[in-house]
Amino acid sequence: MENTNTPQPEEKKKRGGLIAWILLVLSLGVNGWLFYMFDKEQKRANEQVEIVKTIYIERDNVKSDLLKLKDEYATLQTNDVKLQQEIEANKLRIEELLKDAEKHKGDAYYISKLKKEADTLREIMKGYVRTIDSLNTLNQKLIVEKGQITSQLNTEKDKTTQLNKDKEDLQKTITKGSMLSCFGVTATGVNLKSGGKKQVTTNKAKRADLIKVSFSLGENKIAKNGPKDVYVRIITPDGKEMAKSYDDNYRFIFNSSTGYYAGKTNINYNNAEVGVTTMCEGNAPLLPGKYMIEVTADGAVIGQTTLTLD
Repeated sequence: MENTNTPQPEEKKKRGGLIAWILLVLSLGVNGWLFYMFDKEQKRANEQVEIVKTIYIERDNVKSDLLKLKDEYATLQTNDVKLQQEIEANKLRIEELLKDAEKHKGDAYYISKLKKEADTLREIMKGYVRTIDSLNTLNQKLIVEKGQITSQLNTEKDKTTQLNKDKEDLQKTITKGSMLSCFGVTATGVNLKSGGKKQVTTNKAKRADLIKVSFSLGENKIAKNGPKDVYVRIITPDGKEMAKSYDDNYRFIFNSSTGYYAGKTNINYNNAEVGVTTMCEGNAPLLPGKYMIEVTADGAVIGQTTLTLD
């Protein structure tokens, strides 16, 4: 009797084909999924590569900007101490940012922070440039004003110097104009007789006891009036100053020098012409020869003459 549960060859063939198709479909599905996953990972890897490239490019841009900023800061110079200290501090900060850019070259967030800080430093630098330009403009203005003031001061100084010179010249003129004039200066040897009561003129040195000097003081309306001492200075033939004594009592000043006088007369000058006679004596016998005689008043030599005794 024939077994009806045994598969027929045709049925087996169909079943085998179905399994093959199922396996093929599964294989294609798995391969498709694997391809999809591979493609997805490949894209992700490519995106990461692009991101890294972008980060490195941004890093390089930030470094380039910082280096340019460093050079620009190096050109900033000012005499304002506080401002220059701020500039130097920012220059040091730029150096730190350059090191950080190299240290965090793959960190997009940190590179972004560096870019923002670089931008901030650039804006600060622009403010420094404006401030320095303003200070330089102000300094130039002050220099010009200082030059003008200095010129004005020099002009005023020159005016003051000229005024002082004019004043000195005027004073010299007044002083010169107020000096007493002396004329008619004469000198003779005098021999004293009768105990000095009688005076006899002589030209013999061995007979002369004194030298009498006579002169006139001229009229001078601008000269200071009142008591005046008039001195007679005599240089003897042997080159010495003739004086009764060589102490401070006979010392006087003339032409900014000091010397000893042989005769002195005090007069009351009232700006009018007056005749003066002065008796001059020394502390030794008179020598034969030529005597140089000077008349002095108010510290200046105002008259001269000579006397020769045989």
